[in-house]
Amino acid sequence: MNDDEVRRAIAQVLHEVAPEVELDGVGGGVDLREALGLDSMDILNFAIGLQERTGVDVPERDYPEIVTLDGCARYLLAHLPV
Repeated sequence: MNDDEVRRAIAQVLHEVAPEVELDGVGGGVDLREALGLDSMDILNFAIGLQERTGVDVPERDYPEIVTLDGCARYLLAHLPV
């Protein structure tokens, strides 16, 4: 997966977790919890969805790294299975 594919996967998983969210206008460094009103269960489901879509396991200790679009993309790209 390249950066564009990873970002598409992130958007798709976010849409599955919270269908009402609109990512337009959400900057890459903005905390998704605040910008989109995601709670801890949403983040858990987001992490599970990312694993299902990309094969990258995101342990709970790493959740702070996936709460922005840019951080999430960096994390996934760094941990993608070979």
